[in-house]
Amino acid sequence: MAFFPDVPKISYEGPESKNPLAFRHYNPEEVVEGKTMREHLRFAVCYWHTFRGMGGDPFGPGCAIRPWEDGTDSLDMALKRVDVAFEFMEKLGVPYYCWHDRDIAPEGANLAETNKNLDIVARRLKEQQQRTGIKLLWGTANLFSHRRFVHGASTSCNADVFAYAAAQVKKALEVTQELGGENYVFWGGREGYVTWLNTDMKRELDHFAKFLHMAVEYKKKIGFTGTFLIEPKPHEPTSHQYDFDCANALAFLRGYGLEKEFRFNVETNHATLAKHTMVHELMYASIHGMLGSIDANRGDLLLGWDTDQFPTDLYLTTQIMLIVLNQNGLGRGGLNFDAKVRRESFEPVDLFHAHIGGMDAFAHGLKIAAAIRKDGLLADFIRQRYASWDSGIGAQIENGHVTFEDLEAYILQKGDAAPNVSGRQEMLENIFNRYFR
Repeated sequence: MAFFPDVPKISYEGPESKNPLAFRHYNPEEVVEGKTMREHLRFAVCYWHTFRGMGGDPFGPGCAIRPWEDGTDSLDMALKRVDVAFEFMEKLGVPYYCWHDRDIAPEGANLAETNKNLDIVARRLKEQQQRTGIKLLWGTANLFSHRRFVHGASTSCNADVFAYAAAQVKKALEVTQELGGENYVFWGGREGYVTWLNTDMKRELDHFAKFLHMAVEYKKKIGFTGTFLIEPKPHEPTSHQYDFDCANALAFLRGYGLEKEFRFNVETNHATLAKHTMVHELMYASIHGMLGSIDANRGDLLLGWDTDQFPTDLYLTTQIMLIVLNQNGLGRGGLNFDAKVRRESFEPVDLFHAHIGGMDAFAHGLKIAAAIRKDGLLADFIRQRYASWDSGIGAQIENGHVTFEDLEAYILQKGDAAPNVSGRQEMLENIFNRYFR
């Protein structure tokens, strides 16, 4: 049975194409800096927004037209949804997908029944993976939707909830391994607090760390070789999330001796909610060797919440790909479209338009980023700006060969610091703009 009968397999037609169901920039076999676009970009479709989202928002229920849905969260519907997902991904031509456990299989009357449902759906997923060659980029557990997680999961005041969350992650990790997942993500959806009046912060942070240590122990026990990823987010649904941003999360990991076991899955809309640019978050993660994967989306500058829109801003995608190229790729990570079509875009074909736009934007951004790197103008400017640190007193400071006393003597002899030079921000912005043509 075809679920998207009117949509052909999406192909590359080039920049001059006017076909809305074709790629203008994403040519998976095109080589950029020695690797194909497919290897650079490692696109993934997210199961939750794409196949479970119905377009609801705080002001009204969903209005998405999904002819294959029967209105239930039954096991039969979950199995049918797998076939829908793989037909979509095959036609789109993406190499990866991602899921939360509760996206792909329904919760049962108890944990044993829930695990059985997950196993049944996992078998269907594995069959479709083998048939199509599409792989699992990462799996994760939904530890935030069910009412049992009202006070959090690993940070809950209820020890039984901690135990349930551990059992759920154990199973999700096993299924991720069974499906060949290349990573496993921890997103602390409700790992935070709303008010200090009822919160023992130290105890909650200790429990959060203990939970992650247990996960690392179990990963090693079962021989899972994928990367563990932390996904920072500053707010929503709690007022104070414990994994606020990359700097905060890295400090937490280092404080509890976990920094060698995790990398970051950085999301654009989460970065902006933390009042950072995506470039800032990516650079911070990258310089510490912690950038593992990316949730590719964007927010709305006029709205204050996590809108999860598709990334179609070339400035954004170019900046992201500059960071990725500068660190020689994402390794086992990828670009996951944690994005949803707008509520007003409710027909099935809109799912294709959205993903095509995001994939083209990143492919175009990749080409622009490669051109910027090839010219070297921006990199040269930065090197020249910091040239005083390459020799003389600057090199001595960086090498740890001077003291405060030495620096005082140096300035007393010199009389004053050398004059500063302009940062040339406007010139650099003009240079950056030259590549967008």
